[in-house]
Amino acid sequence: MPRGRFRVLLVASHPAQYASPVFRQMAQDPRLDIQVAYCSLQGTQPGVDPEFGVEVAWDVPLLEGYPWVEVPNRSPWPGLGHAWGLVNPGLLSLLRKGCFDAVVSYTGYGYLSFWILAFAAKFSRTPLLASTDAHSLRSPHTRRWKVWAKRFCLPLVYRVCDVILAPSEATAGFVRSLGFPAENIVLTPAAVDNDWWAREADLVDKGAAHRRWGIPENSRVFLFCSKLQPWKRPQDALRAFAKLGDSGAYLVFAGDGPLRVKLEAEAKALGVASRTVFLGFVNQTRLPELFRSSDVLLLTSSYDGCPLVVCEAMACGCPVVLSDAIPGRFDIVRQGTTGFIYPCGDVDALASVLREVLSRPEELQQIAAGARKRMETWSPRENIDALVRAFETAVQRKPRRAQL
Repeated sequence: MPRGRFRVLLVASHPAQYASPVFRQMAQDPRLDIQVAYCSLQGTQPGVDPEFGVEVAWDVPLLEGYPWVEVPNRSPWPGLGHAWGLVNPGLLSLLRKGCFDAVVSYTGYGYLSFWILAFAAKFSRTPLLASTDAHSLRSPHTRRWKVWAKRFCLPLVYRVCDVILAPSEATAGFVRSLGFPAENIVLTPAAVDNDWWAREADLVDKGAAHRRWGIPENSRVFLFCSKLQPWKRPQDALRAFAKLGDSGAYLVFAGDGPLRVKLEAEAKALGVASRTVFLGFVNQTRLPELFRSSDVLLLTSSYDGCPLVVCEAMACGCPVVLSDAIPGRFDIVRQGTTGFIYPCGDVDALASVLREVLSRPEELQQIAAGARKRMETWSPRENIDALVRAFETAVQRKPRRAQL
């Protein structure tokens, strides 16, 4: 191998629409020789998404443009979301035979396959890197006893790894707070294929999009684009919108989930049903139209790691109104420069931001341009450069065991 080129195994739980474009760019980088290993191919075929609550079939290629293999899942209860859902003993032989310089886990420590991979890495003295977007001990499904358990267990989990890949400064700070050495934490910006999003957005006919949504052309539009789940707090967006009165603006919900029926009923009760549009699940190739045809994206979650929808919207020139419970996106959303930040759950404060958006169209255009410019230095290029630095750090500190 040429000096400085790293042969790397990337282990992922399943193909994801936002990861595949980055894998394709990694495969083209002369510094890297990658092999992607999937513990499951869930997502490559149409299936009901338990959080959207509808059948999802992604309309972008997930398995093209990079080398990949499927590692058979031997779990008696296969599936994502529970510890025994991924049991992939084939990772042992894959790592042993592949002669990799480093291995990266994108599976999450909650799966048994993570621990199979960690054992294989330790046995072969292959540096193990793991990615996490956590910025708090709490998550939407965390009970109080689990918070205490995480406080004790997470430092032990992270110490199994040689390097932690942090997609944001918030995550890096969180991992440091658990005692993990700062020099072994590498900021790897969680990004999307900005060029694709910007290119597709430039092709959008905004007026035509509004007509398809059943609203007047050139209407002011607030967009909520996410799963309609409790921790996403879509009701905050609806209630803040209702406080604007008959402003002539529209609120568009793109996404589905268990709260949809309640939201539709509340929109009627608040008297804004005629100006509230529910598009349901919107597939990947249609999202640029959503972002380019909206004035701002509303992200009201009480918890979210590093939601990539923020990057997608900003790359399309759509500023973001962000809940302050999502510090993982403070790296790119800056108050009044690339977007707006408000206190999570404060509907009055959110309504105030929406009024500002409506009253200052010229300033909003400047913020939209700022959002798009910010993404020029928050892209797969920066992500891959950071990964290469992480591999250099890991390999220098942990020479591999000689192969038998």
